[in-house]
Amino acid sequence: MDVVRFLKDWTLPVSMGIGAATYLVFNYVPQLDAAAMFFAPIMEAILPLFMFLVLFVTFCKVDFHKMRPVWWHLWVSVFNLLFVGIVMVVILGIGLQGDKLILFEALLMCIISPCATAAAVVTQKLGGNLEQMTTFTFLSNFLTVLLVPVCFPMIEKGADISFMAAFSKILYQVVILLVVPMGLAYIVKHFMKGLHARIIAVKDLSFYLWGCSLMIVTGTTVKNIIHAEASIVLLSAIAMLGLVLCVIQFAVGRFIGHYFNHTQEAGQALGQKNTAFAIWLGITYLNPLSSVGPGCYILWQNIINSFEIWQERKKATA
Repeated sequence: MDVVRFLKDWTLPVSMGIGAATYLVFNYVPQLDAAAMFFAPIMEAILPLFMFLVLFVTFCKVDFHKMRPVWWHLWVSVFNLLFVGIVMVVILGIGLQGDKLILFEALLMCIISPCATAAAVVTQKLGGNLEQMTTFTFLSNFLTVLLVPVCFPMIEKGADISFMAAFSKILYQVVILLVVPMGLAYIVKHFMKGLHARIIAVKDLSFYLWGCSLMIVTGTTVKNIIHAEASIVLLSAIAMLGLVLCVIQFAVGRFIGHYFNHTQEAGQALGQKNTAFAIWLGITYLNPLSSVGPGCYILWQNIINSFEIWQERKKATA
């Protein structure tokens, strides 16, 4: 029972540990090279499926009639824009080049990327408002759709990127990632009530599905860091500043939320980022090394999430 309780309390760090350890074993044991080549494409194909299922199960629990913007959505969005503006001013005002530019591009990825799709899962575990969190996830994604085509061409002037091309490409990703599972959940909830009842009857199903996806994401992140063609100094700087940024975003979000009695929701909204989407953005539009930033951010945000979930469990059993 102690083992089961430990796994429930620390699902996220255990998932990350298994993901990292599994990749390291396959990477450094030559006898497993063939197996690694076999499983690599399978893992790449399974990850989107897991993310789809996480969102589908979460949306099955949403009361769609309660989804509407509220005031903390506005203020969290304003501060997100402010943080993006500060980084852009530093990059363009100083005219950063080389490793310094990569460092700030990595930080930008951890700010401009939208609220994580799994933030609603954590919010639900913490007793927060699922509908408000789901609504903000949509708003945050569409804010990113607008910001990226404006900001990125100013940073990477040689990049072949137009506003409409980037807008359309990112919007397509958002629709596949969010709108499709929500539409399917709406259909199941209203027209397939038997299936809907069985899905929501499984306690914490979306949370444990997310834990499985986190193993794959962590393994991929470790792979990207190990094979990154950058100095240890640069990688360490990206990791440490990512930690500072993560703490600041969670803290500012919670500070905003306490004015509206939604501390947990606003903290998750500003602090927890869709790092997989951010990695894709960095690789696609900026220096590929900038993807190390959101890769490290995965570790920091899930340590904070794990601590908050542990606190909530401790409070519930007190």
